[in-house]
Amino acid sequence: MPDYRRAWHCGGTYFFTVNLLRRGRNDLLTRNIDLLRDAVRVVQRDHSFDIRGWVVLPDHLHCVIRLPENDADFPLRWRLIKSRFSKGLPPREWRSQARERRGERGIWQRRYWEHLIKNEADYRAHMDYVHINPMKHGLVRRVADWPYSTFHRLVAEGVYSEDWAGSAAADALSYSD
Repeated sequence: MPDYRRAWHCGGTYFFTVNLLRRGRNDLLTRNIDLLRDAVRVVQRDHSFDIRGWVVLPDHLHCVIRLPENDADFPLRWRLIKSRFSKGLPPREWRSQARERRGERGIWQRRYWEHLIKNEADYRAHMDYVHINPMKHGLVRRVADWPYSTFHRLVAEGVYSEDWAGSAAADALSYSD
């Protein structure tokens, strides 16, 4: 089994990318946005964390969160969010034999990408990446047009302007990850 190295840092600020198992032409997350929001809200209530930035796309999500000063257990939070969301869906997805043997659903990729934020420039770069992602994927022409994002809250707080990364940036972002 691979030795995955995690950056455990109590009170750390982390960037995450979490994917559905079957990316591409899958809108499960946005179609079930209320279920996902509920899962995040319940886990956040029971295992505190501060949401700095979050965007939900049809088949994956990105976020920047900060953990409490005495806590570094982000895997627990992701396990609970994924589990709660999955349990709220009817079991209709295709599952591999391995997943069936383990009693796993076929909704999420098992792993996720995490990155411990190192400094203010790293933080700003990851926050910008989170918020520009719907435009990057060609889902909208303006960041402000994507409804499933903390961008709107951050505009209200004065962090971003409403026209941040306007249509000129959209023309330059004709690729996807």
